[in-house]
This record gives sequence, C-alpha cells and structure tokens, in this order.
Amino acid sequence: MRPIPFLLFIGLILALGSCRSDFETVASTGDLAFSKDTIYLDTVFTNIGSSTYRLKVYNRSKNDITIPTIKLTKGLNSKYRMTVDGMQGTEGKLFNNIDLLAKDSLFIFIETTANITDVNPSDFLYTDQIEFDGGTNLQTVELVTLIQDAVFLYPKRFSDGTKETLPIDDQEIEGFYLDENDPINGNELLFTNQKPYVIYGYAAVPTGKKAVFEAGSRVHFHANSGLIVANNASINVNGNISTTDKLENEVVFEGDRLEPEYSDVPGQWGTIWLTDGSTKNTINHLSIKNATIGLLIQNNDGTTVSIKNTQIYDCSNYGILAQTAKIEGENIAINSAGLASLSCSYGGNYKFTHCTFNNNWNSSSQVAVSIDNYTLGAIPEVKALTQATFNNCIIYGSYPNEMLLSKKTAAAFEYQFNNCLIKFDSATANPDYQFRTDTAHYNAIILNENPKFLNQSENKFNIDETSAAFAKGNSGYMIPIDIIGNTRTLPPDLGAYQSMPFPK
Repeated sequence: MRPIPFLLFIGLILALGSCRSDFETVASTGDLAFSKDTIYLDTVFTNIGSSTYRLKVYNRSKNDITIPTIKLTKGLNSKYRMTVDGMQGTEGKLFNNIDLLAKDSLFIFIETTANITDVNPSDFLYTDQIEFDGGTNLQTVELVTLIQDAVFLYPKRFSDGTKETLPIDDQEIEGFYLDENDPINGNELLFTNQKPYVIYGYAAVPTGKKAVFEAGSRVHFHANSGLIVANNASINVNGNISTTDKLENEVVFEGDRLEPEYSDVPGQWGTIWLTDGSTKNTINHLSIKNATIGLLIQNNDGTTVSIKNTQIYDCSNYGILAQTAKIEGENIAINSAGLASLSCSYGGNYKFTHCTFNNNWNSSSQVAVSIDNYTLGAIPEVKALTQATFNNCIIYGSYPNEMLLSKKTAAAFEYQFNNCLIKFDSATANPDYQFRTDTAHYNAIILNENPKFLNQSENKFNIDETSAAFAKGNSGYMIPIDIIGNTRTLPPDLGAYQSMPFPK
C-alpha cells in the first residue's frame, strides 16, 4: 500500500472534522444583536399579502448558543408569519431551541396578511413583536404595517369553481361588468375618492353606461387586470390640479403592490382599453403607472377622445397605443415604454399640443413616437392617416432615433410637426425625415438638442431657462395652463411643462 501524502492526510482529517453535526451549546443570555430594531412592512391593502422582509440576527459572543424560543407576541393569532433559517416552525409563529454558532448569524423572513378590522382604528397600523427568549433574557424586535382599506371588485366565482368571464374578440377573458359588481347602479358608475379600489380581472363598462372617476380617486389593478370600455360606453376621468406631491386631486391608475420596490416596475397589470365603438371618452389629470399598455384606444364612433394633463410612466409595451383612433391630446407626458411611448397605428386622426414624449427604456428598439397607416395581416391592411399633427412638443429619449414613420402608399399618410424638439439622427436620405427642408411636414424644428429635463429617470420632465425647449414654442398653438397648473408665458416653452427654476 502506497503511503498517503502528508498534506492529503491532513486535508482528510479536517474534512471529516468539519462534517460534525453536533456541537455543545450554552443557553442564550440575551446578548443577541439585530440588523434592525423595528421592521416596517410597507403599506398593503386589507387581506392582500405583503412582500417578504428580512431580519438578520447575530451571535457576536464566543459561545455556540441555543435560543430557547423565537415567537410572535400575539402567538398563533398574529397576522404575521416568519421563517427562521428556512424553518417553518409552528404555523410560522413559534420556534423552539434554535442553535446559533459563535460569531454567526441567522435570517428571519417576515410577511403579513391583515384585515382592516385587525388594525388600530386611530392610525390603521397593525403591530406585533418578535420575542427572543424570555424572562430577564427577553429581547424584542417591533413589527409595524400600515393596512389600507379598499373597495374590492372582482369576477364572480361559480359553484363549479370557474370564474365569470367576458367575451372579447371571440375569446373569453376573466372579468365582469361593473354594473353587476359596483355598489352604485344607474347609468353612471361612480368611482369616488373615499377609498381606493382594487380590481381583479378586467372590469368592463357595459353598453350605455359611463364610468366616472372623481378627482382624487385611486384605482389599483391586480396582475392580468384592467378596465374595458365597451361599445357605446364611456369613461370620464375628472381629475384636477394638485397642490402637493401627493397628487391629492389627480386620478391614479396603478398596480396593487404599494411597496416602494414596485414603484417603477413595468407590466404589473394590463391596460385601459377604449374599444371600437366606445364614445365621448374624456380624460383629465390622470396618472397611469406600471401597465402593459397605459391606454389602448381603438376606432371609436367618430367622437374625439380628449386626453389632457395626463402622465403615463413605465409601461412594458406602450404608453398609448392608438389604432385608427381619433385623439386630441394636450399637456401629456409619457416616459419609458418597451416599444413606444406613443404609437399612432393603422391610420386615424391625431392632434397633440404641448406634449412631452420621452423614452428611456433600456433597449435600442424603442422609440418615443411611432406613426403608421397599416397593420400587416389585417383586413383591410391599410387605413388612412388623415392627420398626425404635433405642435410645441418634445420627442426625446435615450437613443439616436426617437421617432418612427412607417407608411404604405395605398392610403393617406398626413403628418406635420410644428415647433417641436425632436431627437433623430439627421444623417439620412429618407424623404420622410428631412427636418430642415421639408416644410410641408416640418416647421421650426429643433433637432438633437438636449431639453435638460429636471430628472428623466424619476419622470420629472420640468425644464428651466437653460433648456433647448425654452421659449421656442409658437403662441398660435399655446395651451394657457401647463400640466401642473402653471401659467404659460410668451413665447411658450415646448413640452408639457412651463419652465421654472429648478429647486436648489
């Protein structure tokens, strides 16, 4: 037998020693340290589970210890749940004899699902404690969660386990008609500002009905949810100017995850869908966040969709996707969309004034504005673009070309840009992009200059007097009040915001 080399022998001995699963411990003496003394679980809606939060527990002594108990003060009745180093314990509430090596640590993960009836009525807080050990060795970490009450709207569930559906384009999607679920009946389906609304599935405004959203109302959509406005139905968003950062008078449509880490995550819910034949739709002071498509607007009944003072951010596909639609937009700001911030597709009639279309999406295939008059495979494939007019607008973003014009000659393709700042690589022979010489389509264009937004990564598209968009507008197109209620001066600035000095 050949001798085992000395270093290999030593390695085997060490490896065998490290495989020991038993070790001598002493009882905890109340000297644990914690990464936090209070865990603030961010605001959640009643009966909707929170995100998972982490607490790290340290044994900084020289002894291997055993913690006799780790438990929630409210015991098995607590609305909090824990795992301790991957262990579930008793219903996630009680753990016994947890070993912790010297100079080591363990992780506790905490989450909650609480009801509004569980909270302190004076502050809507649900609280508890994590207790480590007891008696003179007792140590605690506080748990605090704000629970927000809401009106929940969702499809009916039938006795066979299936859910209510809506017939859309020869298929069924999970959804319901609002007049069957909303507590308010009649021709007006009123969304008030008394409580936020949480919608599961697609809520449909049925034929002959009008959904009205009063100033300050909040609607939160769960995953794969949205709002559908049916044939001969309407949506009226009646937001107003706000005076604080809380947007107290703005109407807000967003996802139902309120934790800060979800604030700019795209694609959390579906879309607001103004279907073919919807009518007399008006939108004023609306903020849309984190959708797949912010507004999907299809061929309406000939009435104009009015969109004013509206912000749309962080959509995984489009901010606005219009298909053979008729839209008049004023003071609109859109940023960060996976395909286009604004897409005017399959013809239609569009007029946008004092709008900021930006796109910071992290992909070279995105644009701020896309315009075309066809859809491949559609019948008919081509439809007339009778107007696409942009006045006093900004079209900008992260990539060299932030505008795409795509046409087929079998139908009209009428477009015009007046007093606009446009980001586009001017070194092209394409006749559709002759910004300097094509006066039939372009007038007073500022090309490839920086608008110097306040902070575009935070969707702050304010400008100051150093911006290339400052005082470059045409007073003939001026909207007197900007998107946040400031009075425009002469000559007007480009974009949705009147210039102001930036905060110091």
